[in-house]
Amino acid sequence: MVNEKIMNSKKYYQCGICKFYYKEERLAKKCQNWCKEHNSCNIKITKHAVQL
Repeated sequence: MVNEKIMNSKKYYQCGICKFYYKEERLAKKCQNWCKEHNSCNIKITKHAVQL
């Protein structure tokens, strides 16, 4: 399940598996689906992750 976090009035979405944060919910879902299916991270997805 993708988690939401509000920080400084901005909404971020977290992959429920690897715990990376994204500005867009679709990227968090894409990341989570990849993690679940491949038991790994995809650099093409995680390059969009943000540090909080």
